[in-house]
Amino acid sequence: MRVRHFSPRTEEAYIGWIRRFIRFHGLRHPADMGAAEVGAFLTHLAVKGRVSASTQNQALSALVFMYREVLRLDLQPLDGLVRAKRAVVLPVVLSREEVAAVLAHLQGVTWLIVGLLYGSGLRLQECLELRVKDIDFSIGQVTVRAGKGRRDRVTMLPEMVKSRLAMHLERVRRLHEEDLRAGLGRVVLPEAVARKYPHAAESWAWQFVFPASRICRDARFGPPTRFHLHESAVQRAVTLAVRRAGIAKRASCHTFRHAFATHLLEAGYDIRTVQELLGHADVSTTMVYTHVLNRGAFGVRSPADRL
Repeated sequence: MRVRHFSPRTEEAYIGWIRRFIRFHGLRHPADMGAAEVGAFLTHLAVKGRVSASTQNQALSALVFMYREVLRLDLQPLDGLVRAKRAVVLPVVLSREEVAAVLAHLQGVTWLIVGLLYGSGLRLQECLELRVKDIDFSIGQVTVRAGKGRRDRVTMLPEMVKSRLAMHLERVRRLHEEDLRAGLGRVVLPEAVARKYPHAAESWAWQFVFPASRICRDARFGPPTRFHLHESAVQRAVTLAVRRAGIAKRASCHTFRHAFATHLLEAGYDIRTVQELLGHADVSTTMVYTHVLNRGAFGVRSPADRL
């Protein structure tokens, strides 16, 4: 998977499904099993596990990858496989007033992160992986590097966060200078950047915008380094803020990205522009937000309102 440049999240998910598949069949080696066992496992997920269609498809992709690319075995057709039902689920969207209410119960770094999720349409992981060089205050632009699908894109830097973000970066810079004086200050770099630019790991431009509070000493990342903030810290803060704001919707960090797209469409921006800002490969993915616009059901006025 690393040779194929799969994302760390995909790698983690595939390995998880392969482990579950092996344990489901009593720790038998996958080479001794085949289409029948794969079908039984996937059917169990749909019938007993009641997983969604996308979850079942992810498990299938992981097992097909293992058999074809690792074991070099061809799976026979999965006859009799029970498919999970594909439900049409509309995204949860907060109104502008609800977004403001949640932000009012956040502070510090989490306020900045949620401000970028809503103001720039970033995914949480994309926001946490931002480097200092990706923020351009002069033209009000954020560059997302190797986002979902390993695609780069640019989006706007909202005026609302500029001053707070600038002050935040000053604090991060002082922290980085303290790390350098302590013999640390290195950061994890993508792919071959460290080999091409030996001093890039210590440079200010490559530091994370939202660094973790502790030094990471995981051997996978080489020497001790300061990784970015963990997503769970932001997720907990957002969940608490939504509860304190008295919002009954099931809102998460990703909800602010949904709100970003919906509110842009409400403001009259064309869907192709919104697609580019979100980084969707297909405009049909963006089309879902046309169904949750703040215009009632498909813009139709209820006859009850004419009484």
